[in-house]
Amino acid sequence: MKKQIRSIFYFLFSIFAILIFVNFVSEKKAKDFQENWETIFNGKDLSGWDMKIRYHSYGENYNNTFKVENGNLKVSYENYDSFENKFGHIFYTKRKFKNYHLSLEYKFSGNHLKGAPGWSVKNSGIMLHCQDPSTMLIDQEFPVSAEVQLLGGLGEGQRTTANVCSPGTDVDINQKLAKKHCNNSASKTFHKDNWVKVEVVVNSNKIIKHIVEGDTVLTYTNIEIGGDRVPSNYIAKIGESLGEGYISLQSEGHPVEFRNIKVKEIR
Repeated sequence: MKKQIRSIFYFLFSIFAILIFVNFVSEKKAKDFQENWETIFNGKDLSGWDMKIRYHSYGENYNNTFKVENGNLKVSYENYDSFENKFGHIFYTKRKFKNYHLSLEYKFSGNHLKGAPGWSVKNSGIMLHCQDPSTMLIDQEFPVSAEVQLLGGLGEGQRTTANVCSPGTDVDINQKLAKKHCNNSASKTFHKDNWVKVEVVVNSNKIIKHIVEGDTVLTYTNIEIGGDRVPSNYIAKIGESLGEGYISLQSEGHPVEFRNIKVKEIR
């Protein structure tokens, strides 16, 4: 009888020890996961970020297009009378990224700017593997990159977000060259101007995943320089793989805000 009790005790003790160990490992993984994230926007100023707005020199923040408001990085048109095709991008320029997990939230607000293209209503983007912004031509609209197109709903109908567009690039979807400049994701439509969480998991140019509110909505591969929007100083590079680059955020004519911008390196 005592031997049976002892055996039961050892069995229960072993189970208890295993549960403690599993809990410890899970907590450590969760802690490591949080610690490995790097916040790249401090919520106070634009340190580490530089802008390139069409028809203006690199680094010139024309009309204070990009600013910090209420702890968010905001695209603002309060000092504009008309858009005048001044497409802009703000780049995180401290370093290039190759294999990484990017996470942020975005929200549209306010009114579409007079003179901006109709397609740019509630339209912005995250640009991946961007060219060095200092090499952009003075009248260049978009950097050579792969774009995570961010869209808001228009009150009715379907309008997916986290689509992929390819300024100066080609991508493959389902192992085939994507022939359209922009290709839709499988996301739902967000009609209300609420915060939307978007993540991108990038493994160089091998596989890129777009994630919206926890759901993977698009996957593509093989980013190369090409397509019909290649700037003149990149013509000689057509066909080259685009495996790393800078991250930037767009200004296309509609006010938009970004927050909780963070990156985790993938090894």
